[in-house]
Amino acid sequence: MTTGHVYIATTLDGFVAREDHRIDWLNAYHQTGEDLGYDAFMESVDGLVMGRNSFQTVLSFGFWPYKKPVIVLSQTLASKDIPETLPSNVEVSTLSPTEIMADLKKRGWSRVYVDGGRLVQSFTRLGLIEDYIVTTVPILIGRGCRLFGELNSDVHLECVSTAGYPSGLVQTHYRVSPRSPIQ
Repeated sequence: MTTGHVYIATTLDGFVAREDHRIDWLNAYHQTGEDLGYDAFMESVDGLVMGRNSFQTVLSFGFWPYKKPVIVLSQTLASKDIPETLPSNVEVSTLSPTEIMADLKKRGWSRVYVDGGRLVQSFTRLGLIEDYIVTTVPILIGRGCRLFGELNSDVHLECVSTAGYPSGLVQTHYRVSPRSPIQ
């Protein structure tokens, strides 16, 4: 079975980006030098599935940070919208979350990094996420794109671990509980 996994940062008030999708509030915390387990997480996944807004945000970095395959789920982008400078393992798909997970299973993927606020929400509502690693940044921005949106039913989580860092970051790893109704 192919499983979805989230590794993401949020503000203390629960936003993953500003309303215009900027993540400038996160920049100061990239410089801390603290090992938050990102490299180990990336080693554990076969590739990424991200939403269009996250893809466009990453493109604004000026460099491509991923060596693993990346699939951008979008109903508005096409293959021609992928810059030629990106690796050949970046593709666009119009499949639904359920369909992409079935497709990735056929490709031999077992663990998928799901990235992007709206995409995480969609995958969560469908019960396609196995666990969440959420790093809370000690900043309040007041409004923006929430990590979690409306749900059809409760999703029960079990805390696997929590770690605090000198910078003020707090990282919590949650696993979806077997008692969650959507699992």
